[in-house]
Amino acid sequence: MSEHPEGVRSTEAHPKGEPPVGIDELLERVRLDLDRVTPEQARDIAAAGGLLVDIRYAALRERDGLIPGALVVERNELEWRLDPQGSHRAAEAVSHDLRVVVICNEGYASSLAAVSLRQLGLRHATDLIGGFQAWKAAGLPVTAGLPVTAGLPVAAGPPATAGLPASG
Repeated sequence: MSEHPEGVRSTEAHPKGEPPVGIDELLERVRLDLDRVTPEQARDIAAAGGLLVDIRYAALRERDGLIPGALVVERNELEWRLDPQGSHRAAEAVSHDLRVVVICNEGYASSLAAVSLRQLGLRHATDLIGGFQAWKAAGLPVTAGLPVTAGLPVAAGPPATAGLPASG
């Protein structure tokens, strides 16, 4: 909001003077520029050398499993890890021409994330229609286990024997 000379606050959401939009309208707008893909298309993109990027949070990955070969990158690190020019990029972030398919749980947050990657110059970034749940429903491979986060293994936590008395 901005202050008017008489002290009345403006409700304009954007400097352009556009009114605020709700999330449904925002998603509709950003998806106009995305070539969103089906689970089968995502599988084919990965097979052709593209990168599947799982941005779901840990509890969902633990509950539902992982897509084999997908790079796990927390949403709040996505732009830093996938910017090919960035100092914190993942090893997989090799080029602005890389085909990237962003995957969230149901295909909503991934649309916004894909647009953000496009703003960084990743012109082939898109997302998976229906997210991980659509992938799983299509009968495509899902595994359990420790994910790899941005090229680094995720810590496994304490050993199963932690806290138990030593046998002797």
